[in-house]
Amino acid sequence: MQDSPIRFSRNDSAQFFRTLNKRVNDYFRQNKLKKTGNWKLYLKSIVMFTLLLAPYFLILTLGLPGWANLLLTILMGIGMAGVGMNVMHDGNHGSFSSKKWVNKLMGGSIYILAGNVYNWQVQHNVLHHTYTNIHEHDEDLDAGKILRFSKHAPWYSFHRFQHYYSIFLYGLLTFNWALTTDFKQMYRYTKQKLAYGKFPNPVLNWSVLVITKLIYLTVWVVIPMLVLNIAWWKVLLGFFVMHYVAGLILSVVFQLAHVVDHAETPLPQEDGSMKNTWAIHQLFTTVNFGTRNRLVNWFTGGLNHQVEHHIFPHISHIHYDKIAKIVKQTAREFNLPYNEYETTRKAVISHFRHLKELGKKPQLQVQ
Repeated sequence: MQDSPIRFSRNDSAQFFRTLNKRVNDYFRQNKLKKTGNWKLYLKSIVMFTLLLAPYFLILTLGLPGWANLLLTILMGIGMAGVGMNVMHDGNHGSFSSKKWVNKLMGGSIYILAGNVYNWQVQHNVLHHTYTNIHEHDEDLDAGKILRFSKHAPWYSFHRFQHYYSIFLYGLLTFNWALTTDFKQMYRYTKQKLAYGKFPNPVLNWSVLVITKLIYLTVWVVIPMLVLNIAWWKVLLGFFVMHYVAGLILSVVFQLAHVVDHAETPLPQEDGSMKNTWAIHQLFTTVNFGTRNRLVNWFTGGLNHQVEHHIFPHISHIHYDKIAKIVKQTAREFNLPYNEYETTRKAVISHFRHLKELGKKPQLQVQ
C-alpha cells in the first residue's frame, strides 16, 4: 500500500455535489419522507429472514428426504444473501432505521451470515466507500493472486483463464468469511488501528469474534449433526451449499457494480492526491444495472443502484429508485458520467468480458 494518504480534490467549482445534495434533500422534505427505511423494508426483512430460517427449522423437524433437504439449503443460501443485501447492509450503514439500536440489531445480523460487524464496517464503510476502485486501498478489488480485478494488479499467466474459473470461486466468499477472512482482517485492522467511528477495545473485539464464530458453527453445523439422523458429511455438504449459493449471489452483485467495462480504476498521484472530488470519483467508479427490473431492485437491496448508494450511503435503498432520477439528471447537467447497464444480463456479459481483458498479458490489453 502506498505511503501517502489518499486526498480527494476539493475543487468542485461547478458545485456538483452541493447541487445534488440540495435536490435530494428537497425531495425528502417536500414529500415528508425519512431517509431511513419504512414498512416496505420491514416487510422485506421478514421475508428474507423467513427464507433463511424457515428451511433450517423444516430440515431439523420434518425428517425430509435428502434431495428435499438439499433444495432447502439452496433456499437458505438465497435467504442468507437476501438478509445480507437488504437487512445487514442498511443496518451497518445506519440507514435501516432512525433508531440507533435498531440499526445495531439489524447490522448484527451479519453474525448469522458468518461475518463480523467491525471487520465489515472497516472494509466496506471505510475502505470501499472512501477509496472506491483504487488499487491497494479498496480491499473489495483484492482477490489475492488468483483473480485480477484491476489493470494495476500483478498479472500471472493463469489469469488468461479467469473469465472461466472466476464464477466457481465467487461462491466461496461467505465460506471464507466463516473460516479465515475475519481472523486475518481483524488482526490487520487492529494493527493499523482502523475503525468506523470509535476504535474498539481489541480484547473485547477478539472475544466477540471468537464467541460469535462458535455460536455460528453451533447453530449451522453442531445442532444439525446432533438432531438429524444423517451422516456428518451430509450436514457439512448442506452447510457448504448454503454458503456457496449466498457467496455466488453476493459476489456477482458486487462485481457487476465495480468490475465491468464502464467502471474506472484510477490511481492517485505520487503525493496521494486524486484528480476528482470524492463524489465525482464515485460516478467514475460505480455502475448501475437492471434498475428497471422489479425483482432485481427488490432482491438486491438497491445494490444495483450502486451510483446512488455510493453518493448517499446513509439513505436506505428503498428510496434509490426515486432519487436515481435526480442523480442522473444532475450528472448530465454537469457533463459527468452516469454509468448503467439497462439489464442485468448486459452487466454480466460486460463483467466477464472485462475479466477476459484483464486476463490478457498487460502489453496486449486494450488501455
